[in-house]
Amino acid sequence: MTDAATRAAEVLKEHRKSIDRLDAVLVYTLGERFKHTQAVGKLKATHDLPPSDPAREAAQIARLEAMAKEADLDPEFARKFLNFIIAEVIQHHKKHQS
Repeated sequence: MTDAATRAAEVLKEHRKSIDRLDAVLVYTLGERFKHTQAVGKLKATHDLPPSDPAREAAQIARLEAMAKEADLDPEFARKFLNFIIAEVIQHHKKHQS
């Protein structure tokens, strides 16, 4: 390898280490988030509340899109990601009500 190619390989390795650490942060953060949403689902089931809250979901999506813009992340991607999470949470909440 040339010196430039060797240096590029080193830089790539460092980027990948950072990506791996960030992936771990995402997974553990999602795990913590779902612990709370599971508790919310049980609370809603206990008190006969609906599994979804469209007004809160819309507010959360708007909040996340604004944060995405601040973080220089595509707001459309952020919206799709949160919608995916919300759909999963609602399915968990429905299971608690069964």
